[in-house]
Amino acid sequence: MPLNSLFSWVIQKRVIQIERFKKKPLEVQHELLFLLLKKAKNTWWGKKYNFNTIDSYNQFKQSLPLQTYMEVQPFIEKSIQGEENILWPGKTKWFAKSSGTTSFKSKFIPVTKDSLFNCHYKGGKDLLGIYYHTYPNRKLYNGKHLIIGGSAQINPIGFNSYLGDLSAIIVKNLPFWAEVRRTPSRATTLLSNWEEKLEKMARETMHENVVIIAGVPSWTLVLCNKILEITGKQYIDEVWPNLELFMHGGVSFHPYKSEFDRLMSKKQLNYIETYNASEGFFGIQDDPETEDLLLMLDYGIFYEFIPMRDYKGLDSEHIIALDDVELNTNYALVVTTNGGLWRYIIGDTIQFTSLLPYKFKITGRTQSYINAFGEEVIVDNAEKAIQKASELTNSQIQEFTAAPFFMENKHRGGHEWIIEFNKTPKDLEQFTTILDKALQEINSDYEAKRQGDLALQRLIVHIAPKGTFNSWLKSNNKLGGQNKIPRLNNDRTILEEILTIIHKTNEHA
Repeated sequence: MPLNSLFSWVIQKRVIQIERFKKKPLEVQHELLFLLLKKAKNTWWGKKYNFNTIDSYNQFKQSLPLQTYMEVQPFIEKSIQGEENILWPGKTKWFAKSSGTTSFKSKFIPVTKDSLFNCHYKGGKDLLGIYYHTYPNRKLYNGKHLIIGGSAQINPIGFNSYLGDLSAIIVKNLPFWAEVRRTPSRATTLLSNWEEKLEKMARETMHENVVIIAGVPSWTLVLCNKILEITGKQYIDEVWPNLELFMHGGVSFHPYKSEFDRLMSKKQLNYIETYNASEGFFGIQDDPETEDLLLMLDYGIFYEFIPMRDYKGLDSEHIIALDDVELNTNYALVVTTNGGLWRYIIGDTIQFTSLLPYKFKITGRTQSYINAFGEEVIVDNAEKAIQKASELTNSQIQEFTAAPFFMENKHRGGHEWIIEFNKTPKDLEQFTTILDKALQEINSDYEAKRQGDLALQRLIVHIAPKGTFNSWLKSNNKLGGQNKIPRLNNDRTILEEILTIIHKTNEHA
């Protein structure tokens, strides 16, 4: 049997198991919860919460409190320092560096052997299995798979513990059957300097037979444009004529799709969206005709949900399992995982679009945010950065809002701010530079995307005339009371409305 046919046959066998959890989702989730409890009953966490006595979901819910990173961080730190059997059996060696919270510049999410192989890698295999099932007679194993990963480094304070982006941890531990098809070299993939890495990735891969690309849309566009610049080609399928699949995730794909379509001269790429976070692999787009994601129920993750209308963070009382979710209701996602996270609020919100099978769409974050390029800037980041810029320039802020602008015709994206000052800085250029640098100091993901101006250019600041934000509130019947200007938005609707007010004001000045 030819190698590609053998690979196709093996990888598609998982489709049968996927069909099982699609037909019996509640049974699969119930079994999984008690497998997690049984496996972890002798850990510090399992003993503290008496896992061996829990015999129902209601008891599980009553026994274990909700967690955010703030609550679990001290125990993760113990694991980083080499202590075993804290949150999950044995020693946890890998920790995925994720975007920060209001109290931490970066989060270090444990990635156990179980979560790496039975969740993240399982998701990768399922991606290919679903694709082969949808598009028979593919020959993906004959070509190279371009993985645009992050950086990895040995943790200088731990004991045989390692920190890195999740993508880098995955690359560093890939099974042989995946490693042999991957490009570029591992050394290049794991470089931490993005400017150096981009140049090397482009030159290493542009002569390969690349058939699959996996990565965040913004970085993938940067790489493709770099290759076109080096080769002098106009279209990426002139470089990789057999390219057919882009597996993407991390941010909304809508702003990027037209740019990817423009890269191809002869045929359209096939796109598959994934929802693979540091905390776990949650969803796969299993139908190219729809944009919703199949909730993956047998990856060692037990799911709970908090209706956003009842969301009060750790004080939330209305928490439900999969049995009770409804369509078109916004839920905060809570996960218990084989990575040692127990009833952990990850901060994402979803809505179900189907209940048999369970499919969903990602609707945002539990807080205001910008995550157009994987930077996950939250309001607390923005407020701290703008406070620093104001102090250092002797200025004073009245109101502000910010939103992304996107890559177009090879131009980089970035953040666009509108600020109404009570006291305007004497040098707006200086203010903008300080604000941008402060955001990088506060948010490690924003810092990474800004490195070398590769994926994000320096932010843009507009000064709004006095009264601009009140005019916007008034035009939306929100003037007075408890109404506030949204600080951060992941789309440009509000920002464009306020820019229109500014332009009209300036015209009549």
